[in-house]
Amino acid sequence: MTDEPTEDEGTDDEAVEPEVEIETRYGAAVVTDRGATVLFADRDGYLDTVTQAREDGFVMCADVTAVDYLTHPDRTVGPGATAERFELVVNLFDPARRRRIRIRVQVPEDDPTVPSIYSMFPGADAPEREVFDMFGITFDGHPDPTRILMPDDWIGHPLRKDFAQGRIPVQFKSATNVR
Repeated sequence: MTDEPTEDEGTDDEAVEPEVEIETRYGAAVVTDRGATVLFADRDGYLDTVTQAREDGFVMCADVTAVDYLTHPDRTVGPGATAERFELVVNLFDPARRRRIRIRVQVPEDDPTVPSIYSMFPGADAPEREVFDMFGITFDGHPDPTRILMPDDWIGHPLRKDFAQGRIPVQFKSATNVR
């Protein structure tokens, strides 16, 4: 008798992992992370996810921001998502039922654009402009996609990890009235 597996037994290398079903909500993968509900929407489905969340009572956009993961390209992201350099993070709140969700969207470096949610959440105007100004992510459909923090002629996006620090010398006003 040999120790080799028969055709019926197979080998450990051929073992098939059972498929794990990914829980979804509003068309996006959902997980609970440290007590927070986090949705991982793909860029194409982002607007649909936000629309469905709004229809379910998430009527307040608390924040829109971004993260540059230039130095962490191999990080773990949500189920079904592929890590990209940038990640858009949107926090929505349902005041009637006291719930909040975070929506995370991977944004590629070579095409840093996502749809604007301004038409659903006018309060997203300034945060979307700030994300554009600091990270260079543009929002398709935004009514005023101009800089909000940096001068109009500023070149670059200061919160990108590859933005050169210290290029502009700091200038102080003379302190003549200090006692």
